[in-house]
Amino acid sequence: MGRVRHRNANRGGMKDKKKMKTKRRTKDVDQVHDDMKPEKASALMNQNVDLDLPGSAQHYCLHCARYFIDSHALKEHFKSKGHKRRLKELKTEPYTQKEAEAAAGMGSYRPPKTVEHVPFVTETMDEKED
Repeated sequence: MGRVRHRNANRGGMKDKKKMKTKRRTKDVDQVHDDMKPEKASALMNQNVDLDLPGSAQHYCLHCARYFIDSHALKEHFKSKGHKRRLKELKTEPYTQKEAEAAAGMGSYRPPKTVEHVPFVTETMDEKED
């Protein structure tokens, strides 16, 4: 047999390119911070049945902005590394225009504060199972 051409040798930034495509893009951290306000959070956690979304929009992770097919999948997601990373990202306050100006030299820079997020997702999840 002859030699076979080596394929997919230099795929450069394919992983980064896939990550930034809009069809796979999730909400940014500042958008999730807005969703975590009590009035928006209660609306997202108690959505009407929508058959187009996974799990009919009844199993939603507020921190990751993802829908799941059932409560078991949602509970497994809470144990995942991706969810824990997202919680860690959400501990710092969102980036603001004031912080951007301070970083550019138009004010004094102060490091971002830590924000306490409310883990009310598990409480509402237990109520839905009953």
